[in-house]
Amino acid sequence: MENRVKSLLLAGVGGQGILLASDIICKVMMVKGYDVKKSEVHGMAQRGGCVTSHVRYGQKVYSPLARKGDVDIIVSFEKLEALRYLDYLKPGGLVLVNDEEIYPPSVNLGEADYPGGIYESLRAQFGEQNVKVVTGPELAARAGNRRAVNTVMLGAISRLIPEIATEDWKAVLAEMLPEKIVEANLKAFDLGRAA
Repeated sequence: MENRVKSLLLAGVGGQGILLASDIICKVMMVKGYDVKKSEVHGMAQRGGCVTSHVRYGQKVYSPLARKGDVDIIVSFEKLEALRYLDYLKPGGLVLVNDEEIYPPSVNLGEADYPGGIYESLRAQFGEQNVKVVTGPELAARAGNRRAVNTVMLGAISRLIPEIATEDWKAVLAEMLPEKIVEANLKAFDLGRAA
């Protein structure tokens, strides 16, 4: 186990399952013997507001919050949210984006336009190889549970954390999810890994 602390920042909109996803990541890391710290912000989440969760793991972690410029992977469950937290990404860090648009109130009210060219902007800034896009809603539907986008994203995240075996992720998913949705979520996880 290496000494360096690794940091993930999960960001999205209330109702996307970000907090459950961060809980699952933490549990996987603890099972594998890592020290893990998590912090979450979900102020106006019930009204479609922003939700974030920092997950940090390593041999010894002292703070649940990553500093700006210190996050290894930003995981955005909604396209626009990827842009809000870019100042947290370290040089050479990765951006994983779910290809889903959830319009904020200002767009719904016609006061603003949803920005275009998000992927182009991310790739221009961080490089083609450091920006990964996952078609979460489509893959979740293929798995049989449209609400399993967060599990699709966990599958994609698992590819970026090679020190944890696929079986370990699946064991924690089976333990933490209600039995009636485990099968579809394991399929969603596999589709996310393959994406």
